Amino acid sequence: MLNFLPHALRGSLAGLLLIVSTLCWCIPLFGMTLFKLLLPFAPAQALCRRIMGLIAEGWISCNKGWMNLVQRTRWNVEGLEGLEYDHSYLVTSNHQSWVDILVLQYQLNRRIPLLRFFLKQQLIWVPVIGLCWWALDFPFMKRYSKAYLARHPEKQGQDLATTRKACAKFKRIPVAIFNFLEGTRFTRAKHDEQGSPFQHLLKPKAGGIAFVLDAMGEQLRTLVNVTIHYPDGSPTFWCLLSGRLKRVVVRFEELEIPRQFIGKSYDQDADYRAEFQRWVNQLWERKDQLLAQLHREYPAAARA
Repeated sequence: MLNFLPHALRGSLAGLLLIVSTLCWCIPLFGMTLFKLLLPFAPAQALCRRIMGLIAEGWISCNKGWMNLVQRTRWNVEGLEGLEYDHSYLVTSNHQSWVDILVLQYQLNRRIPLLRFFLKQQLIWVPVIGLCWWALDFPFMKRYSKAYLARHPEKQGQDLATTRKACAKFKRIPVAIFNFLEGTRFTRAKHDEQGSPFQHLLKPKAGGIAFVLDAMGEQLRTLVNVTIHYPDGSPTFWCLLSGRLKRVVVRFEELEIPRQFIGKSYDQDADYRAEFQRWVNQLWERKDQLLAQLHREYPAAARA
């Protein structure tokens, strides 16, 4: 434990450990990527993906190590019972901070398959990490606006085709596909601009997970619905590095995905789209009520 060090020094040390760890784990990851490119046979590809997943889990374990080193965060976690490493899951969560990803990885690493989430296409150019995401088969998406599709109708349905192609790689292995339904981090300004009907959440965007269910719904039978609450306010990444993340409350809920949502076209079937949006909104209503309860049970600490 490095509690005796000033926060600035702890943050600098944790940042250095993160960089060194990432670069070290990249070496075997990129080595296995080369093998995967040179051996385009299904059994070899599956073995390479399995080994690369283990490498990514090792990197996440190192991240857990420096998180524990700089601060003994008090975790209040419920609902992890019953999750299995060899099952496939669709995972979603509310979104408040970049720290959310590390919180999810901290709690779910080696409990369920490696979390893979859809990324904007331009993120592949992020130094080092972008190549890691690509090597680990994270799906990169190029989303088109309604205005763009109106001008270029030939692009209609290309999002779904890209999703199907990305998800086809996971047909033979357990997978955890992750999506932030809100699409962006919660802030009070965004909440007010949206006119969100929820107290602690932005409006959910159902299209992303609907595309995933269309592409691989038979493999994804349950949803892991995660609710994250930071009693002392939404932390920045520097808060995490410098040991200021003192309390985190997380609730996991495993839900059956209604079978009527499998094999339907979200873009083309208006009745299905309306029914799916109602289901997602009901999930969000319950999550908003849970967050209100967590705010009451775990209020912000009194400041001196």
